Amino acid sequence: MAEQDLLLSIDNGTQSLKALIFDADGNLIARQQVLFTPYFSDQPGWAEQDPHVFWNALCQACQEIFATPGIEKARIAGVALTTQRATVINVDKDGRPLRPAILWLDQRKCHGLPPLGGLWGLFFKVTGLAGTLAYFQSETEANWILRNQPAVWAQTHKYLLLSGYLNFRLTGDYVDSIGSQVGYLPFDYKRLQWARSWDWKWRCVPVSPDQLPRLMAPGQVLGTVSRQASKETGIPAGMPVIAAAADKACEVIGSGSLDPSVGCLSYGTTATINVTHRRYIEPIPLLPAYPSAVPGSHTIEVQVFRGFWMVNWFKEEFGFPEQQAAEKTGVAAEALFEGLIKDIPPGSMGLMLQPFWTPGIRTPGPEAKGAIIGFGDVHTRAHLYRSILEGIAYALREGKERIERRSRTPITSLRVSGGGSQSDLALQLTADIFGLPTARPHLYETSGLGAAIDTAVGLGLHPDFETAVNAMTRPGDRFEPNPSNHRLYNELYHKVYKRMYRRLRPLYEKIREITGYPE
Repeated sequence: MAEQDLLLSIDNGTQSLKALIFDADGNLIARQQVLFTPYFSDQPGWAEQDPHVFWNALCQACQEIFATPGIEKARIAGVALTTQRATVINVDKDGRPLRPAILWLDQRKCHGLPPLGGLWGLFFKVTGLAGTLAYFQSETEANWILRNQPAVWAQTHKYLLLSGYLNFRLTGDYVDSIGSQVGYLPFDYKRLQWARSWDWKWRCVPVSPDQLPRLMAPGQVLGTVSRQASKETGIPAGMPVIAAAADKACEVIGSGSLDPSVGCLSYGTTATINVTHRRYIEPIPLLPAYPSAVPGSHTIEVQVFRGFWMVNWFKEEFGFPEQQAAEKTGVAAEALFEGLIKDIPPGSMGLMLQPFWTPGIRTPGPEAKGAIIGFGDVHTRAHLYRSILEGIAYALREGKERIERRSRTPITSLRVSGGGSQSDLALQLTADIFGLPTARPHLYETSGLGAAIDTAVGLGLHPDFETAVNAMTRPGDRFEPNPSNHRLYNELYHKVYKRMYRRLRPLYEKIREITGYPE
């Protein structure tokens, strides 16, 4: 029999699904990607997808990867799944989806819900968090479904995250990883399990305990691949399915960040800064630290909601020349932006951008809007593009300082993953703005690698997570901060960027009051 020394990871993102095979040293052996339309919108601001799109993509990617020359199924020891966060699916008693999945990008709200009463209501009122609670209620997808599609809710046997749905399709059991629980659910992020019966979340989310899946810690066996799933995917029946975690949590350990002194930046659609910590620490009050891909640990996270989505925004609104050139040369338009800004000096000649294209919850608040200040006749679209990259890095540096204050642990180095990590210019200006050594991981597929680390530990290929992370991750290209650039950025950050939100907030509130946007 062949030695079982390879690991299969399934990474279900917003725009594609990837099947990835790694060895126990963290080397990528094979990769297959299936693209799909991210979502459809029947109403402005909605983002939905047929759940079968995700499952069919998983089946196709797995079938294609097993058709890769040199890949022996018999060598695969186990499989783990990592997915986009906060995408929810209602299924009936036979496990069939009752409606399209509501994606994390969906902006619908459920207004007019009665405020929480009793002692919990009093607590939130006294602590000044009643507005945050009302936001939680309005954002909860289950509340919207119950109010607007009561027949769907009445038939809902299980209310699952995307990870729970795909794990059900793989194993036939309603079971999911603790590490995947990120969303508007009655989950206790501190205790890393479903909330106690008296917790306020049960009164704000209309689900019952029996509508939720059983949870297992990362690295534990969720079940085995069923015969039906084997027939559809090509994965051998009986193969262990190991609990991993949500994509951001897997990115953190896949980047090699197990210590709270190592900050993990994710330059994806949503840009984030995360650290792994054994203690539960809320970077912003009432906004939880999420489950880590390491059992019993948390990932402390600050988000910039539109992050490197802004690169695509720039491409669509201002990048027509690069899009034309990309069609002729076959080079991605985003890669051509590097040449566009190679001669633009650090600081973009005073152009400062605050990347709040999507409002926040508390910091920034729901009134927040994006801002660009400092325009002059010298500025071009190239300056604007560089200011986008700088603005995202400024916002993440602010997040770093918030995490350091709350955790009392200095962040001394950075790892950057996600699509934006492939830009040398983006990584150099990140090093310059933070004033810290910055590296990209040796491998781009950090989410899949993090899931493979969970699998390796769960199956005993490595004895513990520290050993696995040390064996399977390593820094790639390293970028040291330029001292003169850092001095310039430091002044702009402290004397301009950090003052922008406080000064502009009253104007943002007036804009919302006058225009009704954002809601």
